[in-house]
Amino acid sequence: MKKDIHPDYQPVVFRDKAGDFAFPTRSTATSQERITWEDGRSYPVIDVEVSSASHPFYTGKGRVVDTAGRVERFRRRYGG
Repeated sequence: MKKDIHPDYQPVVFRDKAGDFAFPTRSTATSQERITWEDGRSYPVIDVEVSSASHPFYTGKGRVVDTAGRVERFRRRYGG
């Protein structure tokens, strides 16, 4: 591997504000915003929209999509 061409791989905290969930990991992503974690250290925090704590598939709060109604509407509209 070539030296000094790879991004810095550092500890960060990913935070899902919708699910009130955060977890530390390592990533090349960075942020100016920082958070103090349970170990007392300060880490860059990256906010995400969806994680396993807020995704409908993992939480069991998924919606059933009416695909049959959509197919019938398509057939009526386009003569299928």
